[in-house]
Amino acid sequence: MGKCEQCIVREFSSLKALNKEELTRIAECKTSYSIKKGEHIFEEGESINGIYCVKGGVCKLSKLSANGKDQIVKLVKSGELLGQRSMISGEPANLSAVALEDMEVCFIPRSEVVDLFDKNNQFSMNLMKTICGDLKEVSDHVVSMSQKTVKERLAETLVYLHETFGKNEDGSLRIQLSREELAGMIGTATESCIRLLSDFNKLGFIELAGKKIVVKDIGKLKRIAD
Repeated sequence: MGKCEQCIVREFSSLKALNKEELTRIAECKTSYSIKKGEHIFEEGESINGIYCVKGGVCKLSKLSANGKDQIVKLVKSGELLGQRSMISGEPANLSAVALEDMEVCFIPRSEVVDLFDKNNQFSMNLMKTICGDLKEVSDHVVSMSQKTVKERLAETLVYLHETFGKNEDGSLRIQLSREELAGMIGTATESCIRLLSDFNKLGFIELAGKKIVVKDIGKLKRIAD
């Protein structure tokens, strides 16, 4: 069983407010899972009844629209928590979480988290700050979707993927989204996304190598995004 007090997730999440005794208790009640690329951690409409700590890997949080398109709301990486809003509100998950690469996650049951809420004010504050941060991200995303062109949003997303998740040894973006997923992130049709990627490729901002994308001129992409 992994020791929560030695886990890197603790350094980057609300869990950093917990003392050794509290972390030991969580270690005894948590459940660890290995999630394969493409598998769900939870689905929209599911009752989560706890929080997930992302120990390794990246997942997408997305919502299925009425026309069957997958709208990606956020990407979540190691060191972050999943499901805290749903757990506190007592509502089913309003988004689905799907692994974009193989993941390691730990699940902490709601009863344990609520108990920590009652006994540790700093933990409560940290969790609330995380949720407030998520809300700010969502509102920023809504503003971006309504005020920026698809071209600007694509540039912004490529910069985000490059700066947040880094690149492979061959220079390609480490998080390799499909063209459909990329279109779902910027809120456009897949065909439009493919056309814009081709334009960026011709202009020398990026290089397309099969399904992979290599960022060649981050400065130009930033200027378009802003």
